[in-house]
Amino acid sequence: MTTFKKDIFGGAIIAVPGRGLKGEMTVPGDKSISHRAVMLGSIASGITEVTGFLEGEDNLSTIGAFRAMGIGIDLQKDSRRVVIRGNGMRGLTEPADVIDAGNSGTTTRLITGLLSAQPFFSVITGDASLRKRPMKRVVEPLSLMGASISGRNNGNNLPLAISGRKLKGITCKTPIASAQLKSALMLAGIYAEGETVIEEPEKSRDHTERMLCLFGADVRTDKNSVSVRSTNELIGCKIEVPGDISSAAFFVVGAMISPASALLIRGVGVNLTRTGIIDVLRKMGGTVEVQNERVASGEPVADLLVKTSRLKGTEVSGAELLPAIDEFPIICVAAAFSEGTTRITGARELRVKESDRIAAMSEALSRVGVRNAELPDGIVIEGVGSASIKGGKIESHGDHRIAMSLAMAALRSDEGVEIDGASSVDVSFPGFFDQLKRVRVS
Repeated sequence: MTTFKKDIFGGAIIAVPGRGLKGEMTVPGDKSISHRAVMLGSIASGITEVTGFLEGEDNLSTIGAFRAMGIGIDLQKDSRRVVIRGNGMRGLTEPADVIDAGNSGTTTRLITGLLSAQPFFSVITGDASLRKRPMKRVVEPLSLMGASISGRNNGNNLPLAISGRKLKGITCKTPIASAQLKSALMLAGIYAEGETVIEEPEKSRDHTERMLCLFGADVRTDKNSVSVRSTNELIGCKIEVPGDISSAAFFVVGAMISPASALLIRGVGVNLTRTGIIDVLRKMGGTVEVQNERVASGEPVADLLVKTSRLKGTEVSGAELLPAIDEFPIICVAAAFSEGTTRITGARELRVKESDRIAAMSEALSRVGVRNAELPDGIVIEGVGSASIKGGKIESHGDHRIAMSLAMAALRSDEGVEIDGASSVDVSFPGFFDQLKRVRVS
C-alpha cells in the first residue's frame, strides 16, 4: 500500500506501512495552552492576541463557551491566530442557553471553576463521552469554597448547573495530581476572598500558573504546591503558543520505530511538566535531540531531532508516567516495537478519559498480534523487537490519541491498519494524516 484510504461514510482510514519518517515539520499549537489563552484573555481587560492557536474541536468548544458569555473572539481560520476582546474579570454575561463543551474535559472542568464565582446561572453539558466522565473531583473542592453546583449522579456527571456565589479561599490537598483540578481551583481562587492553596502529591503540568503570571495575577509556587490570591484585574497580552508535545510524540515514536528515519520537529513546547515522554523514550533507548532551546510567552520551546532507534522494554511507573500521561497510547506503541517486556503502571485515571485508554490499547495491540495483559492501573506489553505486526482493522473508540497511535503502529505493519473512528484526530491534530503522508517514506 502506498496511500491513505478514507471511508467517507464511516470515518475509517487505512494507515499504511512506511520505510521511515524524514524531513522537517511542525505540529499544531499546544491544546492545553490554547484553552487557557482563550479563558484568561476573556476575563482580562483589553486585547489578547494569540498566535499558534490550535484550531481543534476541543479548543473551538472553549471559544464557543466564551462567545456565549458575551466575549468577542475573532478566529482567523488557517492562520492559527485569535484575537480576544476581554471584558475584564467581571465582564462575563449569563449565557442564554446551555454551554456545550463537546468532548472537552478541559473546557468543562476549568470553566466550572470560573463560573462558580460569576454572578449568574449557567449550565454545562457535552457529548455522550464527556457526560460519562467524572466531575466530582472538581465539584467537591469548589463546593468547599462556597460554590453551588448540582448535576447528574450527585454532581459527578454532566450536565452541571452552576449558580455563581461569592467564594472563599481554601487549602486543598488533592488526592491525585491533576492539572484540570488544580486549574479549576485556581480560576475560582482569583475571585475568592483570601488565599487559595492547592497541594498535589506530585507536580502536574503548570501552564495555568505560568499564564496567570503573564496576565498579572498573584501566583506563588513551592514544589508541588501553588497558591493564588484574590485578583482585581488581569491585563490582556500577546501569547505565542508552542507546538504541542503531545502531538509531536506520535511522530517522535513513529520515527523511532520505522527504519531510516531522520525527522526534525520545529517549535515544540518542552515545559518540564510535559516532557516525560522524552524521558521515557530515552530510557527505552530512543534517540531524540533537543535543539535551539528558547522561551516564548513564559513557556520553554525547542526543536526535536529524532532518528530510528533500537528500543528496549522497561518499567514505567506513576511518578514517571505523570508528565507523560496523555502519551500513554503512543508509549504502548513504542513498547510494542521494543525488545523485551514493558510494564506500565500508575495510569488508573486513563480508565475514564475519552475512552478507557488502557482497555482500548490492550484490545488494539491484541488485534494486530502484540501480546499484552491489562492491569488495573496499566498494561504489560511483550515487544516484537525488529519484527513487524500483521495489521488489520482496529476500533479507536472515537479517541483521537488512540487513532493517531495506531496510525504510527501501521508504519511497521505487513498490511496496514484500518482505523475505525479516525476522524476523531481533529479534536487535537487537524491535518494529522496529511502531515504523516508528507513525511512518510513509502
